Amino acid sequence: MSPFFTGLGSGLALIIAIGAQNAFVLRQGIRREYLLPVLTVCILSDAVLILLGTAGIGKLTETAPLALDAIRWAGAAFLLAYAVLSFKRAFRPAALEATGGGRGTLAAAVLTCLSLTWLNPHVYLDTVVLLGSLASSHGPDGRWVFAAGAVAASILWFSALGFGARLLAPVFARPAAWRVLDLAIGVFMVVLALSLVGSSL
Repeated sequence: MSPFFTGLGSGLALIIAIGAQNAFVLRQGIRREYLLPVLTVCILSDAVLILLGTAGIGKLTETAPLALDAIRWAGAAFLLAYAVLSFKRAFRPAALEATGGGRGTLAAAVLTCLSLTWLNPHVYLDTVVLLGSLASSHGPDGRWVFAAGAVAASILWFSALGFGARLLAPVFARPAAWRVLDLAIGVFMVVLALSLVGSSL
């Protein structure tokens, strides 16, 4: 698989999960409330974090290869743990609540979106550490192609979630939809973990 499509799949696997940010985007999409600014914040934030991770891990490759191996092993462990959580969610699926609350202001919507993105510690593990580690396994040139795929995943997911919210809401209100999605994410995480371990051997 090419670095671009690996990055695309990796990005989608990490982004698509029940969470506060996705619930907020879905809610804004259903209500058609400040959707473009919210999507812009989400996509640009992801792009900055992915590129920082790719650049940082790439620099680490040149200066401390042993540290990079340690990060890859840690990344593989994190991926496996994430896979276990996905499998657990698949057996206890929940619906995604996106409605409720009154209409707010543009500033409040943007600040909420920024908070859900930048104050979430998992976003740094996902985008900076994990995607950066996966990108580095594709070499000096391939890592940027991988990063482009991961950024494309962010654009695709948030655009689909926001603009297709009225169609997606009934689907993801059913736990069975999340069961299938979480199972697929878990399998993909295991595959990624194995690829990280293989690149360290």
